[in-house]
Amino acid sequence: MEKQKKPFVVSCGILKDEMQELIKTGQLDVDMRYLGTGLHYNYEHLKNALDSALQDASGNQRGKGIVIYGDVCMGFDQQIKDLVNKHGFVKVDALNCIDCLLGGKGELLKLDPNHRAFFLTPGWIRFWERLERSKEDLRNRYSMLDGLMILDSLGNLDELKDKIEEISRHTGLQVIKRKEVGLEGLRHVVEEAIRRLSP
Repeated sequence: MEKQKKPFVVSCGILKDEMQELIKTGQLDVDMRYLGTGLHYNYEHLKNALDSALQDASGNQRGKGIVIYGDVCMGFDQQIKDLVNKHGFVKVDALNCIDCLLGGKGELLKLDPNHRAFFLTPGWIRFWERLERSKEDLRNRYSMLDGLMILDSLGNLDELKDKIEEISRHTGLQVIKRKEVGLEGLRHVVEEAIRRLSP
């Protein structure tokens, strides 16, 4: 009897640490490919990279699989859903990576209905170091927000305390809430997507 293939997953690199922990602890058994976190800042680059990754997956007989990107990660007019559908893949039911960690299906909107928080996760905190912007530019960019909302998915925020304080200084935003979310929400959205894969 032929061994069943692991589901193939293409994910934003922002969630790499969380996905690796789910795999390491045996909560998920999937074959992963991560795309660069910097793609978030250019929809066209993200579209090209994701299109190429999904084409490669089909060409390598990996078959169809799961995409871990949110509905709005490539724009607000279903662009990412259209691209994923074109390749026959299944996308997680989530608005963005923050929504994935909260369990998807728009849970983010319950936590921040007016879009007033700047969310930080372990992945976003580490990605912050790659941003090359002046303090003035950052403060202008985020001045309309109420503050920082920190989501602890890996139980390691104490290790990231200095980086969180640096982000607060640079943006002028104070921490307004810390929320332990763990990995259950992310695992749930991935498992739900896997169930939607055609047998």
